[in-house]
Amino acid sequence: MKKILVTGGDGRFANELKKIKTKYKFIFLNRNQLNICSLNSIAKVIKKYKPKTVLHLAGLSRPMNIHEKNIGKSINLNIVGTANLVTVCAKNKIKIIYFSTSYIYPGKKGNYSENDPLLPWNNYGWSKLGGECAVQMYKNSLILRACMTQKPFVHKKAYANVKSNFIYHEDIIKIFLKVLNKKGIYNIGGKSQSIYNFAKKSNSKVKKKYSNGEFPLNQNMNLQKLKII
Repeated sequence: MKKILVTGGDGRFANELKKIKTKYKFIFLNRNQLNICSLNSIAKVIKKYKPKTVLHLAGLSRPMNIHEKNIGKSINLNIVGTANLVTVCAKNKIKIIYFSTSYIYPGKKGNYSENDPLLPWNNYGWSKLGGECAVQMYKNSLILRACMTQKPFVHKKAYANVKSNFIYHEDIIKIFLKVLNKKGIYNIGGKSQSIYNFAKKSNSKVKKKYSNGEFPLNQNMNLQKLKII
């Protein structure tokens, strides 16, 4: 059974992954068991578990404004921590799977393919792109530029004039299990639609709101490469 070590093992995506029975042996580690900011901690864990693959889910996401208010924390967790993992994985010839984000695209024209130019529109996007840069230097890797959230939609309001590819964690896992043996970069998400239309299917009480520049309007990605699989 192929062993896959999972960082961020008590996070939202990891908790959904724990519910699924697969042919893989996932080893879920939380921040107390694995400190991604410490090369020594990572090396010890790799030596102990000897995984074939590292699924990197640990990092800083919410609240989104923390990446503006505390850039040091954002840099350390999302950029330095990811670079540390890549360094140890490369040394031990272990594959790394990195969940990036659709926020690394400019979000202005939409239909972004994996080869389009990148220009994050907020600090969260920059922090994820910083981590992605390290992963791209290591060829034994898979980068998933995802647009995912938890179910039901947790916010009271959703943008009616912003298009994206939001998909729920439980649904993205089905796709993830089909691509985890791939290498390279894949956009991964759901149907292109307004965030409001996506949200109201699981949260009937969600209200409409409109972006006046704080969110770019066309964040949807081209999923053709994923559909081929």
